[in-house]
Amino acid sequence: MLAAPAEAAEEKTEFSVILKSFGENKVNVIKVVRAATGLGLKDAKDLVEAAPKSVKKAFQRMKLRK
Repeated sequence: MLAAPAEAAEEKTEFSVILKSFGENKVNVIKVVRAATGLGLKDAKDLVEAAPKSVKKAFQRMKLRK
C-alpha cells in the first residue's frame, strides 16, 4: 500500500496572476486590476496595455473568489 504525498493533498492558497490580454473589455479589466492591486488609474491602464504582464504575485485564494 502506498500513501499519497502530503504535498499533493495540500490545497494551494497563494497564486500569481498574469494578464495575458484584455480582450474587448479593457475598461472592466482596468477596474479589476485597480481593485486588486491598489494602483491608480494611469498605472493600472499602463499595466493592462503592457499585457502579457504579471499583475500580482502571492494573491491569497479568498481574494480571488467572488
